[in-house]
Amino acid sequence: MSTVTEPAVVPVGHVFWALLRRDLRVAQRELPYFLVRTTLQPILFVVVFGYLLPKMNFVNRGYSTALLPGILAVSLAFSSIQSVALPLVQDFGWTREIEDRLLAPASARLIAFEKVVSGVLQGLVAAVFVLPIARLIMGPVAGLAVTDLGAVLAVTLLGAAAFSALGLLIGTAIQPQQVGLMFSVIVAPMIFFGCAYYPWQGLSATPAFKYAVLINPLVYVSEGMRAVLTPTLPHMPLTYVFLALANVTGVFWVWGLKSFERRAFG
Repeated sequence: MSTVTEPAVVPVGHVFWALLRRDLRVAQRELPYFLVRTTLQPILFVVVFGYLLPKMNFVNRGYSTALLPGILAVSLAFSSIQSVALPLVQDFGWTREIEDRLLAPASARLIAFEKVVSGVLQGLVAAVFVLPIARLIMGPVAGLAVTDLGAVLAVTLLGAAAFSALGLLIGTAIQPQQVGLMFSVIVAPMIFFGCAYYPWQGLSATPAFKYAVLINPLVYVSEGMRAVLTPTLPHMPLTYVFLALANVTGVFWVWGLKSFERRAFG
């Protein structure tokens, strides 16, 4: 009498780790290109605004104190968005490579979550890469002090999570031919009005802008970095930063997951 063998049940954790390991392996192979793509612009800003202009006395040398946390925020945000959005645009393109993932013994929610986690880790790599280089270029930065590593880690993880979730939304909402439009219409204004190159409190001179930019999630990453790295400078309270980034991450995750499922099964 023949017996029917039940198919083996693969633990969800094993599936998640296999997907994540594959993405990290690809990222490792492309690490030099990834770092050039995501950190070149922030480093150029450091060279011009953190080194050349202070040397020429066009800006106060204390400007480096306000600039460094913002540069880290840009690196973190830019790399997190790119690490999720660009592969998704390709996966959902005409090759439909995403179908290989959808055949895995896992839900679409888990696949989308893995993409976000991968983006968070790559965002952390970019920020860790930029910090020592920026410090080396700028020289001594007045007021730079890391007194609470837990707060630094919390701001970094929340910021990377928010922009990775935004990358999930963007990567599933746009077509491959619209990638250039994404950076022109979404990413560039976000960077320039994200309080990366100036503190949010400085916008008190233009109250309309001060409150209008609060819709930009980069503002909270930049101000959070200032709060934990240069606490002597005026900055947004960390409580507001944490609450804003947690809410932004939740909103982008819900929207991004709906967009992911619509593209995957629509």
